[in-house]
Amino acid sequence: MATKELQSVAFGSKEAAAMVKELRESYGSGKTRSYEWRVSQLKNIEKMTEYHEQEIIEALRSDLSKPEFESYIQEIALLKNSCTLALKELRSWMKPEKVYLLVKSSPAIFPSSAEIVPEPLGVVLVISAWNYPLLVALDPVVGAIAAGNAVVVKPSELAPATSSLLAKLLGDYMDNSCVRVVEGAVAETSALLEQKWDKICYTGNQRVGRIVMASAVKHLTPVLLELGGKCPAVVDSGIDLQVASRRIVVGKWGSNNGQACVAPDYMLTTKDFAPQLVEALKRELDNFFGKNPLQSKDLSRIVNSNHYARLTKLLDEEEVSGKIVHGGERDISNLRIAPTILLDVPQDSLVMNEEIFGPLLPIVTVDKVEDSFDLIKTGTKPLAAYLFTNNRKLKDHFVRSVSAGGLVINDTTVHLAVASLPFGGVEESGMGAYHGKFSFEAFSHKKAVIYRGFAGDISLRYPPYTMGKLSLLKAMVSGGSIWGIIWALIVYKILNIFKSLAHKLRSTKSE
Repeated sequence: MATKELQSVAFGSKEAAAMVKELRESYGSGKTRSYEWRVSQLKNIEKMTEYHEQEIIEALRSDLSKPEFESYIQEIALLKNSCTLALKELRSWMKPEKVYLLVKSSPAIFPSSAEIVPEPLGVVLVISAWNYPLLVALDPVVGAIAAGNAVVVKPSELAPATSSLLAKLLGDYMDNSCVRVVEGAVAETSALLEQKWDKICYTGNQRVGRIVMASAVKHLTPVLLELGGKCPAVVDSGIDLQVASRRIVVGKWGSNNGQACVAPDYMLTTKDFAPQLVEALKRELDNFFGKNPLQSKDLSRIVNSNHYARLTKLLDEEEVSGKIVHGGERDISNLRIAPTILLDVPQDSLVMNEEIFGPLLPIVTVDKVEDSFDLIKTGTKPLAAYLFTNNRKLKDHFVRSVSAGGLVINDTTVHLAVASLPFGGVEESGMGAYHGKFSFEAFSHKKAVIYRGFAGDISLRYPPYTMGKLSLLKAMVSGGSIWGIIWALIVYKILNIFKSLAHKLRSTKSE
C-alpha cells in the first residue's frame, strides 16, 4: 500500500506535462502489465472502499445530501462488484484469444496460427462527474487498471467533499507512480486536456464532451464519452400500474432525485391512460417520500445554486408553470425541489428540449402508444429508453425501432447493474461503452498476431505469376469443393513437373 498523500499544489500545463512524463516512464518500465500489479491495485480499491465506507457516505451526504441507502447501493456496492468481477475474471480477460485460420481464406499463410492479444493502451485520463462522484470516478479506473494502464483521475469539483476524499484515499492506497488524482476546476482540467493521452474517458454533459473531444483530436486520442440525454419512458395501458409506477418513481427520484444520466427524463402515454398514470405516480410518491417531500431524508438535494436556478427556470417558463399536476414545492435555502409531475407541456418548451437532470418529470400524451416511438425518434438518441407494456408486438417494435444506448422493458435504470451488458451511449448521448469485461476492452488494444515457421513455404505467392498458380488460388479462395481444390493441386503439380522437364531438356541441349 502506498503511503504518499497527494498534495494540493498549483497545477498548470507545466505540472501536467511533468506528471504525464513520470507516468509514461512508470508505464514504460512494464510494471502495470503484470498480473500481480493489476491484482494488487484492484484489491486496494476494494480495501479502500470497505475500510472507509462511512467516510464515503458522509462525503456523498455533504455533496448531495444523498441518502445512505442510495450511496451504498448505487455507488459503493456497484464499485465493489466491479472489483470483484475483475479480480475473478482477470486471467481469462488477459489470456490471448486463439483464432482459427481457414485454408481457403488464408491460403498464402498456411500453415500458421493466430491469436488476438489484449494489450494496455498506456496512460489514460478519467474525468468524472458530480452526480455519482465515487462510482463514475472509479468504475472506469477499475477497467483501466485491469487492462494494465497508468491512470490519472480528475474528480468533479462540484462534489468537493468526495473529490478531496478520493485524492486522499487513492494517494494512500494506490501505487502513485502509476495512479494519480488531480483536483481542481476548469483550469486544471484544461491543463490536463492539453497533454497527449492514450485514451480519455469523460462522463458529463454534451457541451463539455465536445470540448474534450476537440482536445483529443489534436493528438488523435481515442475517447470514451458518457453524455446522457433525454431518456424517454413509454407507458402502455393494460399493465400492473402499481409496480410500473414504483419502478418509474425509484428510477427517477430514487436515483439522486433525478440527477442521473439514465433517469427517465420524460414520459409518453395515451391521452386516455394519462389520468390513471398520474394518480398512480402521486400515490407512490406519497408512499415513498411523504406528504412533505422537502423534509424527506430519502431525497437528494440539488447539487448547487446554479443547477437549482437552471431547474426553476425550466419550471417557471410561462407555458410550463401551469402544467404542474403534482409537486412543484421548493426550498431555496436547502436547495431542494419536490418531485414534480407536469402534464402536456408544449414540445417547444425548454423542459422538453434540454436534459432536465433533476426532479421534474413531464408527461406527453399521444393518440396511440405506437405514436410515442415516432416522437422519440424526432429527438437525439438517448442514453436509455424505457417501455412498460405486456404487448409482445409492442416490445418487439420498440426494440427494433428505438435507438438508444440501452433499453429496458418494464423497469428503469437496472441495466446499469448488469456487468455482462455494455453501458454506453450512441451519437449525442455518447460513444464507447464500459462495465465488466467491456471496461477491460475499452482500455485495451486488441493486437493481431500471426505465428509461422519456415516449413511449408509454397511458391504460389511468389513471382513469376502463372496461370497455374492463379487457377489454384481461385479454387482455394472461391469456396469450391475439396475435390475441386485437390484437382487444382494435381493440375498445378503436373504443370510444375512439365516445367521442370522442359528446364532439364533445355539444359541438356545447351551442353
